[in-house]
Amino acid sequence: MASPGKKQFPLRIDPEVWAEVEKLAAQELRSVNAQVEYLLREALAKRGRRVAPAPPRPAAEDAG
Repeated sequence: MASPGKKQFPLRIDPEVWAEVEKLAAQELRSVNAQVEYLLREALAKRGRRVAPAPPRPAAEDAG
């Protein structure tokens, strides 16, 4: 289920690219979805596009 306020869309992606994104997400302790959004934001910033920072995620309530 998508987070409130997030846009959903189907994505067709080369399996090799997907596998690398999965590996990178695991290394950086992100979900694949969060990794894709991170990479898109990074690419936009490199091209001089301003995007508001992602809102902070709420802390896990069972952290203790």
